[in-house]
Amino acid sequence: MTTVLEQRYRTVLRLLPSYYRAEREEEMVEAYLEGIDEQDRDELRPAWGEVASIAALAVRTRMGAAGAPARYATLGAVVRRFALLSALLQAASALTGQALFLAWMRGAPAQNREMALDGFTGHGAPAGLYAVVCWLLPLAWTVVYLALLRDHRRTAFTFAVLAALPHLAYVTQHLGGGQDALVSSFSLTTAAFAWLTVLALCCGFHRDAPPARLPLASPGLVLMGTCVLMGASSVVWPGNADQGWAGGAAFIAAAAVWLVARRRSPQHTGDPALPLALAALGLVVLVERTLSLAFLAQDHAPGSLITAATVQAGVLAALAAALTTTGTRSLTARFKAG
Repeated sequence: MTTVLEQRYRTVLRLLPSYYRAEREEEMVEAYLEGIDEQDRDELRPAWGEVASIAALAVRTRMGAAGAPARYATLGAVVRRFALLSALLQAASALTGQALFLAWMRGAPAQNREMALDGFTGHGAPAGLYAVVCWLLPLAWTVVYLALLRDHRRTAFTFAVLAALPHLAYVTQHLGGGQDALVSSFSLTTAAFAWLTVLALCCGFHRDAPPARLPLASPGLVLMGTCVLMGASSVVWPGNADQGWAGGAAFIAAAAVWLVARRRSPQHTGDPALPLALAALGLVVLVERTLSLAFLAQDHAPGSLITAATVQAGVLAALAAALTTTGTRSLTARFKAG
């Protein structure tokens, strides 16, 4: 006879995918009920620790654990690729942004330099220390990127949380400071991007997941190339380098390289995970690009600036759509092939 406690365990176990329940549900229920008196089984509930453990297992089994069906293996691969590419983009963005700021400070007029430093020195020591920490923490994305590629998962997760903290602080400041809706939306979007990366890293790189790998080039070369590209796109065409410009340029280059590689060697680029992860990253970049474009329009920026930003947004949307289509077709072909 089924007891209430057994029913409750089976309800919680529905968090697990069907393939896993078919193999392990009876064994798990038996293990959970072992040692519990029959008379108590209509009064007790699963402990919160057990529910949390089952929820974590549900995530792990859907993210490409050993023996998972192809769709879950692909989902896990997409999430891991997205986390890695996102860490790369944010690491390059932080390195490039801080380097360009320091370079600008060296040659800036004294008055402009004092205004820039006012945020660090003009509000007392605690506020200055806070500003310095918020300025430095985004550089931790570089540690995340390199740690992932060396399979140091705990280090990557710890530094990802640290790197994302300033975004949370900016959201709190903007929402509490009465900023207009556009500023708050941009702040929320960048924070969501950072914490989405943390979530993808946490869910995708579980203990059963394979290590991260980058296709086509070495990790250091890819990071250096992305930094050079983002820096060059801001320096060569400074009039168009608003907040979303460099990230958009980096994504366009990465998507174009992959699509060309796909065209030249389709047999070596048939894995749907990379184009789908790139497409997801492109959608995030497109949202940031669109909000930056709204800033330009609100500030009555020159027409050439708005035109360039609009063209970049269009290219981003087209490439994200092309990647989604290509990835979906590869995914369908893989499922048909079994």
